[in-house]
Amino acid sequence: MSAQDTDAAKPKPKADAKRQTPAKIEGPAPTEKKVYKEIGDTKLEIWIWKPEGWKADDKRSAMVFYHGGGWRNGSPNAFSRQSAELVKLGMVAISVQYRLTSQAGVTIPDCVKDARSAFRWVRSHAGELGIDPGKIAAGGGSAGGHLAATLATLDDVNDAKDDLSVSAKPAALVLFNPATKLDYRRASEVTPAQQEELLKVSPYHHLKAGQPPTLIFHGDADNTVPIDTAQAYAAKVKELGGSCVVEVFSGEAHGFFNREPSYSKTVEKMVAFLREQGLLGKE
Repeated sequence: MSAQDTDAAKPKPKADAKRQTPAKIEGPAPTEKKVYKEIGDTKLEIWIWKPEGWKADDKRSAMVFYHGGGWRNGSPNAFSRQSAELVKLGMVAISVQYRLTSQAGVTIPDCVKDARSAFRWVRSHAGELGIDPGKIAAGGGSAGGHLAATLATLDDVNDAKDDLSVSAKPAALVLFNPATKLDYRRASEVTPAQQEELLKVSPYHHLKAGQPPTLIFHGDADNTVPIDTAQAYAAKVKELGGSCVVEVFSGEAHGFFNREPSYSKTVEKMVAFLREQGLLGKE
């Protein structure tokens, strides 16, 4: 993530106006894809992984993932492997496509709006997705972790077409080296104006009581998103009466959770956390 991500005035490359082109799927393909939002000719999708025996009238718990990529790149395939693991245990797993700041005119607040729109779409369509609307968790990595955290913090950043009566607050959060405190850049990296804009979408700076139970995975050798930002976020959640645990992975850098043995360890801990929250059945 770099300062250029926050500079809305800087020209950005022209993107396909009709549909973003995701990278090749490296994990299990989704069961289906649905468009949750259209902006002009742009169609944004959610990718859905359904468990064996799924029925539309089920009341299953669900996980909504947001991919990383510095808000500038990435695709919904990022959490396909984790989605497949949750599906084996009976959850419905969903991954969100959102606008990217590498597209002309797109800013981080636009990414936030899309993240919140997608979550509301999932909740409002729970009946057809076989989901219990009260048992929808959210997660993400890096910039995607930021977007997941905004669901419970940035109540005033919404798409004008959203039905605000549908809550965007998840039942729990699972965040992988997330960007939750956006004031860590050196003065040489961002201008005062850019820093001011970042603080408007910084989850840490908008925390309030009533946060969902949160699990954060972070490497203490992360030079992209410093671990002390995650620790500060967790401390503030606890001060507000909530629960937030930071699982520290010694010597690990950014994106460590995609590599073994950390991948398996984070999946195991994520599953245990979801069981504790009543979102997965007991073993």
